[in-house]
Amino acid sequence: MGKYFGTDGFRGEANVNLTVEHAFRVGRFLGYYYGKEHKARIVIGKDTRRSGSMFEYSLVAGLTASGADVYLLHVIPTPAVSYVVRKEGFDCGIMITASHNPFYDNGIKVINGQGYKLEADIEQLIEDYIDGKTEEVPYARRDAIGKTVDFTAGRDRYIDYLASLTTGSYKGMKVGLDLANGSATTVAKEVFEALGAETYVINSEPDGLNINTNCGSTHIEGLQKLVVEKKLDVGFAYDGDADRCLAVDGNGNLVEGDHIMYLCGKHMKERGELSNNTVVTTVMSNIGLYLAFDELGIRYEKTAVGDKYVHENMMQNGHVIGGENSGHIIFMKHATTGDGVLTSLKVMEVMTESGKGLSDLVSGLTIYPQRLVNVRVTDKKEAQADAEVRAKVEEVAKLLGNEGRILVRESGTEPLVRVMVEAKTDELCIKYTDAVVETLQNRGFVL
Repeated sequence: MGKYFGTDGFRGEANVNLTVEHAFRVGRFLGYYYGKEHKARIVIGKDTRRSGSMFEYSLVAGLTASGADVYLLHVIPTPAVSYVVRKEGFDCGIMITASHNPFYDNGIKVINGQGYKLEADIEQLIEDYIDGKTEEVPYARRDAIGKTVDFTAGRDRYIDYLASLTTGSYKGMKVGLDLANGSATTVAKEVFEALGAETYVINSEPDGLNINTNCGSTHIEGLQKLVVEKKLDVGFAYDGDADRCLAVDGNGNLVEGDHIMYLCGKHMKERGELSNNTVVTTVMSNIGLYLAFDELGIRYEKTAVGDKYVHENMMQNGHVIGGENSGHIIFMKHATTGDGVLTSLKVMEVMTESGKGLSDLVSGLTIYPQRLVNVRVTDKKEAQADAEVRAKVEEVAKLLGNEGRILVRESGTEPLVRVMVEAKTDELCIKYTDAVVETLQNRGFVL
């Protein structure tokens, strides 16, 4: 990870560690970089947070000052920007979002011309330019100055694309949607209604400050209540930029990313569509998912935490489905990034084709109890490398055997060691996490 760009773009609190000057210089460099041999065409989308327009205007100023033509999609999901970049031949796309973070944060995600996250070497060039380590790029003059184009038509094309992926009708089905007061407000309801569903929507009135606030995929309670009270068949909840999706079954039970990978992977295998007979997960997926895949004869890959690593694995190995338990699921046949609305359509596809409810479809997956303890330590690497700590972790792993697992990893952004145990009972999870934490304390690593 770079100084500014992490695994999910340039993110920070608006006008604190992500400022309008940063955005302006990102725009200046991208307009110059992609405009060396032709007039650059760059498309921008944003979510609904208050600072979105501020950063949009700063990026537009930088891009057009460097000679790029800028096309504005306005409020739209991140995967829609990726889709439009690919289909409309843009040099790159920019999404202004901090995903599931609170409203006062924001971020700049840059998407390359193939619809993937921007290459690390180009991100490094942007960082060097922001920090003044490279020469100043020239300003465009006269008719070389870029123009700004309203491009809401791109959003309509994305909606049409999603609707086209479903061959059947949702007529007679009652669906609830929690739009998180975010990007999904411009897309999701339109798609489901176009497909004939009786659609019930909550958290669909963004005011710039309420994105992700007690709603969406990080606060599923409101959707659970809606599904139960209205006796709906299913509910779907998205995050702020609608690249994640969690579901609720007809009984009000939470259906997480692991459940979705299970039911979609199983369905794809049955239809002969599961390339390499493999689903890509991160190391944080539940052991129950792997045991269920073993029962089905489905192989799996495990990557580091982050959809970036899931995507890299899928690209390198030709896999077609992968994701995280957080609901960031990638269906490579249809998209180059996680897409919350697409994920909900794929779940609907399994339900309609099987004629089964969501609770029945995930009944073959038993999620093991899990406990995660974040331990603040003096040195993350020394704590994990310590011989006694490693011995205790190995001891726990042997005690768990095939009926659980332990995972100890460092935080990428904080001085924390994360200790996670999955086992058959909550009591075992508590017992074994406490044993490792106690060893860290005895060795003097805990702050």
